[in-house]
Amino acid sequence: MAYYKATDSKCEQFQRYLEKSKVLDILTKVLVAFYEEPEKPNSALEFLKHHLGATSPENLEIALLHLELAEMKEKYEAVVEENKKQSKACSA
Repeated sequence: MAYYKATDSKCEQFQRYLEKSKVLDILTKVLVAFYEEPEKPNSALEFLKHHLGATSPENLEIALLHLELAEMKEKYEAVVEENKKQSKACSA
């Protein structure tokens, strides 16, 4: 059993490292973007490489900004809808 505890500890440390360095956030955002892609690309690997900025560090930052923009647009639309519902409820 001691072996499993040591492994769990290493896994937990590695997971905390990935969380602290934002790797999990970046991977999650890219995978969500891939999932939400209306037309799936022929090469999933190329899609991931492109969105992770495999060609240059600047591309990664741009891809993250695009993902963040998409998230903000979704939040904005949700707030607009919520405001419309509240406006209708107040006027009724």
